[in-house]
Amino acid sequence: MTQSAHGLTTGAVARRLGVAPTTLRTWDRRYGIGPAAREDGRHRRWTPGDIAVLHEMCRLTSSGIPPAEAARAALAGPAPAQAAPPAPAARPAPAVAAAPPADPEPLPRPARRPGSGNGLPLGAVRQECRGLGRAAVRLDAWAVDEVLGSVIAQYGLVTAWEEVMAPTLHAVGRKWETSGDRYVEVEHLLSWHVSSALRRAAGPPASGVRTGVPPVLLACVPGEQHTLALEALAAGLTGLGLPTLMFGAAVPPEALDQAVRRTGPAAVVLWSQARSTANPPLARHIAEVAWGVKGARARPAVLPAGPGWAGQPLAPGTLRPRGLRDALTLLRALCDTAAGAGADTGRPAAADQS
Repeated sequence: MTQSAHGLTTGAVARRLGVAPTTLRTWDRRYGIGPAAREDGRHRRWTPGDIAVLHEMCRLTSSGIPPAEAARAALAGPAPAQAAPPAPAARPAPAVAAAPPADPEPLPRPARRPGSGNGLPLGAVRQECRGLGRAAVRLDAWAVDEVLGSVIAQYGLVTAWEEVMAPTLHAVGRKWETSGDRYVEVEHLLSWHVSSALRRAAGPPASGVRTGVPPVLLACVPGEQHTLALEALAAGLTGLGLPTLMFGAAVPPEALDQAVRRTGPAAVVLWSQARSTANPPLARHIAEVAWGVKGARARPAVLPAGPGWAGQPLAPGTLRPRGLRDALTLLRALCDTAAGAGADTGRPAAADQS
């Protein structure tokens, strides 16, 4: 009795699709998406036609369609005849035609039926948020990557971050905070895949970078470990061809000071996720760091970014971006201005500490 003759086991199919075996059993029990045959009447054996239906089910649920509706669409095709090998390839076609009506809704009503939102406090969001949240809660790595790649390709990086990734991350974070030790694995899985998707979207670090433009320095303030928003900003800056230095989480003040003096950045973005990590004295200090020859010394623009800075005492004229789109607009203008100033004053590529 070979695997090729009798199909794959549930475990093998789960590994192929990147979902949990319990998810496949639940879909079989609730929606009838199960194997066409069972060996000895007990053991599940999934045929190529069964797997094609599962692929379609994963695709539809990942796009935000509730599982019950996705199951009806995935099963809408004619049942495959076991003696006819071409049937599995044709089976998903009717389901593909059934999916588009759900996609144009930018702000669908919150789904309340069991399993449609997995209990995440999403509110009124894009349909793709629900698909991403469901995939993350069931630890479906394949589906998470599928949704992330799809929304970036369809909407662009900024909209994908502001309207899909960030709302889903916030919802998972709130669920984790109110559920004790539960959902921590969901938050970690989703964060890792979002980070990976952002780096893929950014492409190679040196691709298309404008010459003669001082860099933008990105850093989390001391004690701050949340980097995903800065990673999204780094990806966006790369897309604009602006040189970026990403220093990541919890950068010590001394290291930040030295990095500014050594690189002479056009701007420094200081990220604070929580009010407890915001550091106004540090922001003021970095804004006063100067470099270059006497008589033509330059200082960086400092952008305190993130919710932790709300209500903090900042220096007059401090630029506070309202989101990713706003930050990219501000930084592009600052880089253009700094590049012009550098051309006029002979600004060096690396800052002079004299």
